[in-house]
Order: sequence, then C-alpha cells, then structure tokens
Amino acid sequence: MTKRATPSQMQISAQCNFIVRQVWVSIAERRRAMMTSTADGTRNDSRRILVRVGIDVAILCAVGLFMQIFLAVAEPARRGFFCDDESLRYPFRESTVASWQLWWVIATGIPLAVIFVTERVRAEVKTVAEPLQFFRWQVPFWVVEAYKSVGMFGFGATCNHVLTNVGKFSVGRLRPHFFAVCQPVLPDGTSCLNKTLNYGRYIEDFTCSSRTATDHMLSELPLSFPSGHSSVAMYALVYCAIYLQVRLNWGRSGLLKHFLQFLLIALGWYTCLSRVADYKHFWSDVLAGGLLGTGTAVVVANDWSNLFKRRRSWKQRVNSGTQTSDENKRNSGGGDRGRENPGYVP
Repeated sequence: MTKRATPSQMQISAQCNFIVRQVWVSIAERRRAMMTSTADGTRNDSRRILVRVGIDVAILCAVGLFMQIFLAVAEPARRGFFCDDESLRYPFRESTVASWQLWWVIATGIPLAVIFVTERVRAEVKTVAEPLQFFRWQVPFWVVEAYKSVGMFGFGATCNHVLTNVGKFSVGRLRPHFFAVCQPVLPDGTSCLNKTLNYGRYIEDFTCSSRTATDHMLSELPLSFPSGHSSVAMYALVYCAIYLQVRLNWGRSGLLKHFLQFLLIALGWYTCLSRVADYKHFWSDVLAGGLLGTGTAVVVANDWSNLFKRRRSWKQRVNSGTQTSDENKRNSGGGDRGRENPGYVP
C-alpha cells in the first residue's frame, strides 16, 4: 500500500519544480541574449569594416586623382642649355632596373610580402585578439593588422610619388643623354654642330629633330631632378626595413631580421647607383630622390602609422605586468574579475 504525499511534501515538490523551470528559462533567455548580441556585434563589425575601407579607398583615390590631374595638366619647366655642355652628351642606355621591375617588384611585391609574412609570423608566436566578423566570414586579426600597414604604406607611397613629380615638373632639369635623344635644332636651322655660331650661347628656343626617339623618351628629357627610381625604391625598401625592425622578433635567429634589412637597403642602393651608371640622372638627382624617399618613409613609419605606438603600448603593458601578486589582487579585486583582456600584443 503506497503512502500519499503530505501537503507539505507536495508544496516542496512544487517549489522545486518552479525553481527548475525558472533556471531553465533564465538560461534560455541568456542564450538568446548572447546570440542577439553576437549578431549585433557581427553587424557592427561589418558596418565598421565597410566604412573604414570605404574611407581609406576614397582618400587614396583622391590623392591618386590629384596626381593624375597634375600629370595631365602640368607642363615641365622649360630650361635651356649650352652647346658646349659636356654633361648632357652622354649616350642613351636602357635602364638596368626597368620601370615594371621598379613598380611591380620593388614598390609593390616586396612590401606586400614583407608586411603579410611578418604579420603572419607574429600571429603564430604572439597572443592575438579574437577575429573580426565580416558578415559570414571571420577575418583573422593579423589580416586586419596587415591591412592597416598596407593602407598606410600605400598612402605614403602615393604622397611620395606626388612630391617627386612636383619636383620634376618644377625644376625641369635636362637628363645627361639630352643631346643623344633630342638632337636639338634652332629656329634658324642650325644646330650645336655649328661651333662658330652657337657655342657659348644659352639656347632656350629649340626643337628636337631625332627620328628614332619616341614621344615617351622626349617627354622624359626635362624630368631629371629628382630621380623617381631612387625616390620610389628608397621609400619602399627603407619603410620595409623599419617595419621589420619594429614588428619582427624571431627568437630562432637574431641575425635573420638584420640580414633581410641589409638586403633591402642593398637593393635600394643598387637601384640608385644604376640610374647614374645608365646615364639617366646626375648624381645630385639620385641623392635628392634617395633623401626624399628615405625621409618620407621615416615620417610615415614614425608619425603617420602606429608602428611605434603599438610597440610603446606593448612595453607599457609588459612593465605594468611586473607588479607584485598583492598589487594584482588589489587591482583585479582578488580574482579573475576585472582582469583586462591583453588583446593583440604588438
């Protein structure tokens, strides 16, 4: 014969069932709230990424458009010459470092490889933050860091190119192979071959009579100062050397980073020397271009980008981590509560 539950037992059972139901309801509500917050966070991340990328692209396009308008509208300064100027009588030679090699290898391929490989290596050995959500895709944080660096590098490269072309069109210095390419003829039909008439005269009114020179070769004649190859190469390679110094720390070899930096600087130095050896520029043109590119790289890396800021913030976090355990307990409230997420350690 079974015993019937007393009223007190039934009341206790009902209260237990009520408590269990409330616990399950609270868990379900918390789960729904977390899913909603995650979805909102995803939408916010996606919107923030789109806005940032859109603004960056718009700024780069604006600077690039300014450069294209300048090149289409501006005319190089018209400078004359002396027929007995021996510095303008060098032969024309093809470039040792061609333009496509400069732009696609030195100015684009090497910097992209340095930035992406460095950030990928750092992601393997450093603590990283959670990946960002871009709609349905998860973007690793090292990709975000690489994008920031590439964007700043590209903006600096565009500004450096604008400054270089402003110098070229403002000065209008003739190249060392001017006579070989142009073969100038004066309005009276005479040329510099006539020593009795034209030697010692400063000639500004002339036309090029060469039949073998292309329009591109003729348009490049008054654009010797400063050297564009030297400016672009030194900007890209010096920036990469600084980037490696700040961002790459590989414990397996202490000399690897410095060896890579030596190769980068050596390539930039070789590019500069080739412009003098090929009679494309005077040594002063190369010096000015190299200093312009190097200076722009230093300014972009030190002031415009946050390379050194991230390094200083990391050092501050390391120094703050040397507190005693009692100080940590007081700051954190005695436990894990209140402990900050270290995030991405530069």
